[in-house]
Amino acid sequence: MEIINEAIIESRMREMIGEIKAGKLFVYPTDTIYGVGCDATNGPAVRRVREIKRREAKPFSVIAPSIEWIERNCIISSKGRNWLDRLPGPYTLILRLSRKDSVAKEVNEGLETLGVRIPDNWFAKMIEKSGVPFVTTSVNLGGRPHMTSIDDIDQSIRASVDYLVYEGPLRGRPSKVIDLAGTGATVRE
Repeated sequence: MEIINEAIIESRMREMIGEIKAGKLFVYPTDTIYGVGCDATNGPAVRRVREIKRREAKPFSVIAPSIEWIERNCIISSKGRNWLDRLPGPYTLILRLSRKDSVAKEVNEGLETLGVRIPDNWFAKMIEKSGVPFVTTSVNLGGRPHMTSIDDIDQSIRASVDYLVYEGPLRGRPSKVIDLAGTGATVRE
């Protein structure tokens, strides 16, 4: 595992995008908390995230590379359009998929919905440049507190990821989940 920061990523942008597309796992900052993820179109990489989080069934959300990606791959209602206008920001929108093949089946295990977000953070700009959706889930083992500092990361997760992108302690809390698909999903604030 290599610990890197924004300056290192900026200087190695092409390489880092290549690493994303190669299925490498990243711990990374968002506008809320630290996440762990990978290219959401890479099934084996998504399975690795599931294994290190010890999370079998619960679907993952993704950082969308752009609003246009969301519009191409999800069904947007008028209410959904209002929420899209708030991105980037600390929201995860649960939307119906119009293209199920836009993410690996391991992301949402056959569901017709997907949680999408675009954090207001520099790391999301790298995802935008990569052009691929990126799994976003908190850095913790199932049921444990999320990570806000490098000291909080579980050793088993630290040993399993390829890159840890660190920008110091974060004081956020998980994104607000907005169910725009009528799934009855728990809306978390």
